[in-house]
Amino acid sequence: MSKKKWTAIKHISESVFLGLCCKVGTSQVLAMRKDVMDIRDMVRNQVKTSEETSVMFSGSQREGFRLEGSDVDYMLWPNNHRVLWDLSQSRYYNTHRQTLILCDCSDSPPGYSMLYLLSPSMDRDIPRACVRMNNRHYISSSIYRQIMCSTSITNSTQHGPCVSGTYRTLEYDTAHCFVCDFWPPSASSWMDRCHSWPQPRVVDDIAKNGCHFVAIGHKLGSHEDHEWRFSFSLAEQKLVYSMNNCQFLTYGLLKLFLTEIINKMVGNDDKFLCSYHMKTAVFWVIQQHIIPKWCPQNLLECFWVCFKLILKWVYEGVCPNFFIPDNNMFLSKIHGNIQHQLFTRLYGLYEKGLAFLLLSPSIRSYIINVLYNQISSINTDELTLISEAEFDVNLFKEIYHFNKLTNFDVQRCTRYLYTIEYMIGSSLLTQYQVLQLEKLLASVLQKTAFIIIHMETYAHKNKLRYRADKISFHMLKLAAKFGFITDIMYIAMYYYKTLRYMEALSIIDMIKVKLAQPYVMYGFNVDTTMYTEAVGGQSWSSKMRQAVAWDIRLDNKIHYFSELIPEQESVVQNNGPTLCIPPLILLYMLEILCNRHVDTMRVHTALNDLQTLVHYDQGQLIPVPLKDISWQILGICQQVTGNLQAALSSYQQSLKQEPFHYIQRATEMRIEQVGVLL
Repeated sequence: MSKKKWTAIKHISESVFLGLCCKVGTSQVLAMRKDVMDIRDMVRNQVKTSEETSVMFSGSQREGFRLEGSDVDYMLWPNNHRVLWDLSQSRYYNTHRQTLILCDCSDSPPGYSMLYLLSPSMDRDIPRACVRMNNRHYISSSIYRQIMCSTSITNSTQHGPCVSGTYRTLEYDTAHCFVCDFWPPSASSWMDRCHSWPQPRVVDDIAKNGCHFVAIGHKLGSHEDHEWRFSFSLAEQKLVYSMNNCQFLTYGLLKLFLTEIINKMVGNDDKFLCSYHMKTAVFWVIQQHIIPKWCPQNLLECFWVCFKLILKWVYEGVCPNFFIPDNNMFLSKIHGNIQHQLFTRLYGLYEKGLAFLLLSPSIRSYIINVLYNQISSINTDELTLISEAEFDVNLFKEIYHFNKLTNFDVQRCTRYLYTIEYMIGSSLLTQYQVLQLEKLLASVLQKTAFIIIHMETYAHKNKLRYRADKISFHMLKLAAKFGFITDIMYIAMYYYKTLRYMEALSIIDMIKVKLAQPYVMYGFNVDTTMYTEAVGGQSWSSKMRQAVAWDIRLDNKIHYFSELIPEQESVVQNNGPTLCIPPLILLYMLEILCNRHVDTMRVHTALNDLQTLVHYDQGQLIPVPLKDISWQILGICQQVTGNLQAALSSYQQSLKQEPFHYIQRATEMRIEQVGVLL
């Protein structure tokens, strides 16, 4: 290859690298995403009990991708059940507290096993999934999937080993599985292969965390309906985290290549290659040390090597599992005519060379930019790719979306608070993890405050009510010091709930002033120049308190104030955990409700402001998915102020919006109420 051509390819690689940094994430952004998700999961794991179901966020989002259309993957397993490879491992468990399950791989293909109960299960669903064979109670994967699907969110379906569906605007896959604390004997060869990658500490960490079993059998196995497949999701997550940024972006480029080129023009039934195959190819290429240097200048070479490996696999009809190479992941899916057609399509791309990447909408412009502009050099310094404000948007988005903890009661809240207090003082935490812990602390304090005051509302002794009030208010004030600007709203809700309207209005006026500042970041909307001038260079904790607003998330198991109870109950009936409300919508609602008891003139002003916002906002202050609850709240405020005709119109508008919250039941109930009064 001529020096001129090599230089051009190097520049194209660098340009694509920069494009992927913008599309997928810089190394700093990816490290931040990992830390934010990790610390949330650490808090959850510290608090869960042996009787509860463990939850692991998995899939491409857990790996750090935020690509459009990515679904959300979860793995769930009963924490008091453990799978063993042999009976000798039973000595590590208390059989009075844990149900033991034994693997039987004797008649299953590599990477699959039958599971049978060694002791009675403490879970009522598992005995229902058992079939009797050879005087043993085997857990049938197909029956278990059916049971789990029947108890999941409405309109869910079975998809492979998962229960799949759509909740709000998000597609999800939930795999109900079992966990094993020991590394599979059939995967021991993987540990022997790890000479240069991953590092020994990563190998040890992976091995000591074992694997999972997901509910699906091999299509060519003797017991397809009853077998379980080994899952290495946790191990794969750790391997992805051990990649350098060029390796991760190569994986990202392969994912874009899959979705935007290979699978673009075919139906769902003809999408035989999946993201898992792309990831497996990257794993093999890294470990076999085919590429001596993974760097921005070599990105396209790295991609090309991985692509050729996938092409070779399709030609041979063999895709070896990274952990158990004897498990051919193409065996039951890509063979015969399907294999021939797929190879023909891929070989056609191979003949075009790297030029086929021009077919990718995400990558095309970065290639053309180099081809049509004689660029002498490209700066691949990631620190210059994203401004301080742009990084902060990414950071606070992650903080908001991965700030959810579950199963709140006083005892659970207390354990959360102790755990966060203990963890937040650790010197081993990154700055992102400390920030996430602070926001988690704010959320737990808010929920605890409302739970306590609800418990003591019906107390007969004034002393108990007074003490509960004092504790709750102190918690909310403390939470406001650790959260977003909008976390102060919980104090206003609390004052309204406890009939202190003047105090609530004072808080509302203060929040109005804070939200009116031109530098405030709300979601993705931010004036980067003003934001940087106002808070640039300050700590993220300080920025979060002074300049960041986000939607108010109301836990539907907690009644914050009575006017929204029907909406919360409607969401609960559709298995929804939260009600998300734009901050200004809730602000105006509280102002209207408080002023009904204080100043009727201000009621009409606030109602006009609310009506203008709901009618004319173009997605800046009311995200499109939250229009259903925004129209609903406008209707509630119009109804309580006596404007029934306007309320009816607002409720009807709420029904026309995208059903993000599934509050139609509450809306229809309110329409019926208004109809009776009109």
